[in-house]
Amino acid sequence: MSKNHPRHEEAYVHSCGCGGGSCAPQPSPSIPPQGAARPARHDHDHDHDHDHDHGEHAGHDHRHGEDRTDAAADTHAGHDHGVLPGWPRIAAALVLAVLAEAAHWGASLHPWLSYGGMALAVVAIGLSGLGVYKAGLKDLARFKLGIHALMAVAVTGAFLIGQWPEAAMVMALYAAAERIEDQAMDRARQAIRNLLQLAPETADVLQPDGSVAATPVARVALGARLRIAPGARVPLDGTVVQGESSVNQAPITGESALADKAPGDALFAGSVNQHGQLTMEVTAPATDSLLARIVHAVEQAQATRAPTQRFVDRFAQVYTPIVLVLAALLAVLAPWLLGWTGHDALYQALALLVIACPCALVLSTPVTVVSALTAAAQRGILMKGGRSLETARLLRAIALDKTGTLTSGSPALVHWQAADAAASQPGDLARTAWQLASGSDHPVSRAIAAGLPAGTGAGAVQELQALPGRGVQARIDGQRWTLANLRWAREQSLSTPALEAVLEAQEAQGRTVTLLADDQAVRALFAVADPLRPQAAEAVAQLQALGVTPVVLSGDNQATVQTIAAQVGIADARGSLLPQDKLDAMAVLQRDVGPTGMTGDGINDAPALAQSDLGFAMGGRHSTGMAMETADVVLMNDDLRRIPETIRLSRKSHTVLWQNIGLALGIKAAFFALAVAGMATMWMAVVADMGVSLLVVANGLRLRRWRG
Repeated sequence: MSKNHPRHEEAYVHSCGCGGGSCAPQPSPSIPPQGAARPARHDHDHDHDHDHDHGEHAGHDHRHGEDRTDAAADTHAGHDHGVLPGWPRIAAALVLAVLAEAAHWGASLHPWLSYGGMALAVVAIGLSGLGVYKAGLKDLARFKLGIHALMAVAVTGAFLIGQWPEAAMVMALYAAAERIEDQAMDRARQAIRNLLQLAPETADVLQPDGSVAATPVARVALGARLRIAPGARVPLDGTVVQGESSVNQAPITGESALADKAPGDALFAGSVNQHGQLTMEVTAPATDSLLARIVHAVEQAQATRAPTQRFVDRFAQVYTPIVLVLAALLAVLAPWLLGWTGHDALYQALALLVIACPCALVLSTPVTVVSALTAAAQRGILMKGGRSLETARLLRAIALDKTGTLTSGSPALVHWQAADAAASQPGDLARTAWQLASGSDHPVSRAIAAGLPAGTGAGAVQELQALPGRGVQARIDGQRWTLANLRWAREQSLSTPALEAVLEAQEAQGRTVTLLADDQAVRALFAVADPLRPQAAEAVAQLQALGVTPVVLSGDNQATVQTIAAQVGIADARGSLLPQDKLDAMAVLQRDVGPTGMTGDGINDAPALAQSDLGFAMGGRHSTGMAMETADVVLMNDDLRRIPETIRLSRKSHTVLWQNIGLALGIKAAFFALAVAGMATMWMAVVADMGVSLLVVANGLRLRRWRG
């Protein structure tokens, strides 16, 4: 089940069985991130034309007081909701439809009432469904079998056979149900966009004279310094430059505990400062804040269809013509086979047409996916599409990197020594190691650089280059130096039994050892310890309880990897792996165990993340952009417990999806049986069709409140 790359989710093609449109909720206008590179595999071209029934989608412009059949229509249910009137007209239409029904009942005693009732029915249809009727005629002219076309046929047929009160009631009930459904779907679309409201519209910008000016966030320049008062929300992304405080960043990362902030720490727009005043420097504009990028990514994810949704859409394309043929057969054959009158056969066929539109069926999937993606984002789990949501439930194994994934990614230098006890210039070795380490972004290199004195007065560094899976190399004062792991030393035949004995003693303590060497020998060794993430053991236990096998794949040495894995309860731990080795190990796990996920944070994890069935990237400050772009899921707060949460959410979503599909198909099947038995009415058809639509929407919306 490995993925072919680029893994590009198909664009949102609106072509279910609902009149050429899609009954799915449309993506809202997204906020384009500025300066955020995105690979082709997750880019979606949303500038294509959508062939809606009645004009292009133009957001949520619901002018309820007028009938609209042109552009600026909201088409989230496969038909133009812009043609629907507002509630006052719908209410008036319902009253008139009831009066028309009453006139129809009294016509047997007072024949003149039939004319008055017919007039009331016409006015009721005009108030509630003139736009729908006109749209249906246009659809019929274009041979599109949407709900508008079916409603136009049903209403016209009802009038022709003298059932004008039912025609009015059907149209009024349809308009009311569609308006309710429209509002319910708006709730699903609005949930993630509400996150943007967490960030204030203005920021307190410090001026050169020491004063503070309230400035709209859109006008705050990069590098500007802001004052964040106690209790205030952070308006933009930035870095603390002065002050200490605790910050509630749960809305952004899903992290329940308060995060302590001090100079150098990152602040996210929308988080809340608790008690101390902070001064921050802006590092990203409002359009490229982490909050804005989360909203943008989730809205892009909402615009791609999950596998179940694609299946339902294809099924709906076949379903509607089949029901239309069945309705025609019922009208033609029932008088011969069942002894019905032509009037009764036509009436039952018209009732069957009303329920023919698969809106409830097609709505059953996107509202569930949207709600699940929103719930995940609110808990710091950023999924890049419905495919990721559905794949998670299938995972049978999870491979985890060690540094920055199982461990905190903030290693510290705890010991270093010259390899030769007789070395006369250990200070020179330390400066050389600092120069090499400071040129690398690897967490271990950063720890070494931070733990050594800055190399003041050292020679110039030239030809600095990374050695993937091994270390970093450069020329200093014309001499080649390498800061690398034991694998590299062995490849260069620089390892000795005495050296390996020293390394074995350090690695037995869970330390990672890096060697400094020139072309002749290893000159020094540096031991770095990286503490376990506090939630790692709990996350592993939860994965095992879900039937998912955790495995450690790390480029660190085998002894250290084994020690760390044992501390969290993982039996299968593999160390000293190059990126290609991780890729090969991933392929073996997929073959032998089944669908396998990969969790990592570094460039060397990117190939395995791409090969995995579902890639998880740690989204904290130590994670690389390549890992986050390659992965399908980003854990915004670096909490490994979010991985089993993702699997549980996926399984819950799958259950709700099939509940909705079963509900939609089951009620339609029951109504078909009623029609064949001659017991169906058109108003019952509307209630059944719209009622089940509302049921599946409400059932899907429950996932918005999912809490793991």
